[in-house]
Amino acid sequence: MVVSSCASKKSIINQNSHLSLSEDMAKTVMTKWADSLLMEEGKPVKWAYDQGVVLEGIANIWKRTGQDKYFTYIQKSMDFFVKNDGSINRYKLSDYNIDNIKNGRSLLFLYNVTGKDKYYKAASLLRKQLQEQPRTKEGGFWHKKAYPYQMWLDGLYMGEPFYAQYAKDFHQNAAFDDIANQFIYMEKHARDPKTGLLYHGWDESKEQTWANKETGNSPNFWGRAMGWYGMALVDVLENFPSDNPKRQELLAILNRFADAATKVQDKKSGLWYEVLDQPNGKGNYLEASASNMFVYALAKGVRLGYLPAKYEAVAKKGYVGIQKQFLVRDAQGLLHLNGTVSVAGLGGKPYRDGSYEYYLSEKVVQDDPKGVGAFLLASNEMELRNIPQVGQNKTVLLDNYFNNETRKDITGKPESFHYLWNEWDNNGFGILGESIRNMGAKTETLKEGPTASNLSNASVYIIVDPDTKKETANPNYMMAPYIHNIVEWVKQGGVLLLMANDSSNCELPHFNDLARQFGIRFKDELKNAVIGSQFDMGMIKIPEGNNVFPSGPQTYLKEISTLAIKTPAKAIVENKGDVIMASAKIGKGTVFAVGDPWLYNEYTDGRKLPSTFQNLKAGKELMYWLLKQAPNK
Repeated sequence: MVVSSCASKKSIINQNSHLSLSEDMAKTVMTKWADSLLMEEGKPVKWAYDQGVVLEGIANIWKRTGQDKYFTYIQKSMDFFVKNDGSINRYKLSDYNIDNIKNGRSLLFLYNVTGKDKYYKAASLLRKQLQEQPRTKEGGFWHKKAYPYQMWLDGLYMGEPFYAQYAKDFHQNAAFDDIANQFIYMEKHARDPKTGLLYHGWDESKEQTWANKETGNSPNFWGRAMGWYGMALVDVLENFPSDNPKRQELLAILNRFADAATKVQDKKSGLWYEVLDQPNGKGNYLEASASNMFVYALAKGVRLGYLPAKYEAVAKKGYVGIQKQFLVRDAQGLLHLNGTVSVAGLGGKPYRDGSYEYYLSEKVVQDDPKGVGAFLLASNEMELRNIPQVGQNKTVLLDNYFNNETRKDITGKPESFHYLWNEWDNNGFGILGESIRNMGAKTETLKEGPTASNLSNASVYIIVDPDTKKETANPNYMMAPYIHNIVEWVKQGGVLLLMANDSSNCELPHFNDLARQFGIRFKDELKNAVIGSQFDMGMIKIPEGNNVFPSGPQTYLKEISTLAIKTPAKAIVENKGDVIMASAKIGKGTVFAVGDPWLYNEYTDGRKLPSTFQNLKAGKELMYWLLKQAPNK
């Protein structure tokens, strides 16, 4: 066993001060495993859950930073396995191994961003496995066909977050009871009433040598198994319907998990042991993957409101301990993670009996992908704490009434699209919504016309690109009653963001009836036309020190409507004699207007525009400013 410690926290952070620790570790990943997750020379790369953990960590960094290199790495990694027909190299459905479901989250991520059918088909193949997965008598998934009648904590993370996201994305609401039941069954059978910890595995048949003949449980509390379980809970809850009664049961389970995890946290280091409840056991050690998983689960649980705020301190202490205990740099300056147990399981050949001695016998290694992936998740989660929480107790409401284009999704069901929070392809506001939530605000959607009632809880209301008849057969126009409701809401302190488009793509006449109430008119013109990929034609450089955009970002706005303004409106950004953006104070409220929806994914996610453009940075500065104008609710 080798457990390494680092030099000092200061040296780790300062050596690559331009990178956050999550980005620093991602650099190591993309250097060490540039083409695929090759773990042993001479052995073929496997379709393995390890890779899915790493890629999920990198996906979160991409959503926060909008840097294309992270998305490209994820796509390249999955394209190594996924064929054009949606089949998956080196995957065998008939194994019914729930570990093989984990990478489905990366497939759904790629489908939602690119819209490529092959990722949907590959994800659906994994969904088919879950439909056929062998189960216990009450309905719990077997961990593997080769491990009959057994449920392991690991399996909850491998299967349920994917299952929940697939169900949410593709209208399978009936699946959520089944998803919740997996946690309910596991806790019912494997939870120790004394410590609140869950045993690594449960054998319904009680036939395994490792299984207690009365309870069917394995004999010990393995750190990483509990870590998998906690991460599964917070990831599933993110996609679990708010109106499903079993949501409250999941929240209760998560709170019991958090309480049990906190009790076994090492008070001195803030870390967790390989065998959780035996800190003084011979040979027991502080383990990296479990520690990162606990930090991620607790921190995310607090941030999303699933857990009380008291667990924030537990997560922070753990994260400081991780930096002190496990992080090291090599001579080239790459960051590495020490202290991860390479593997631990139950049964199999040679037989693993789940004893204390067994868990301590497995190798402890550097840069095991399970540990590295958990660190990417934990560090990105903790780095969100560096973002000023100007949105606390505030809601950003996005219109889906005036902008109400529809289409059929891949399942044939009608769906709204274009400039929506839940869209991650070029058309959507997925990246923008993530940035807003990272500032502590809630994002919600308004599918009805604005009234005093449905605006009352909104701090910021965004109306983007109202539909023309070309886009929607029966568009909802900005009529006088709606204008009255919006103006009164602004006067009482509401913050309104108006994003139009050029006149060929946006219904300007009625939209201007609203804008004129604030001294603003979107001109019936098209400026900043761009030919092909000559992106500089759409460049607008905002000077440093701007009241809304203090960093002076270089922005991209293509084919826009410029603004005509009069009191009380004031120009915020001008270009070549045209007013591009303007704001106005009305009563206690604020209005901001721009003649383009310029903050959608195509121009913020890093995949299309050259890195010299900073729309994502500008969008964050704008949202920060808007949220600062909004009074606390």
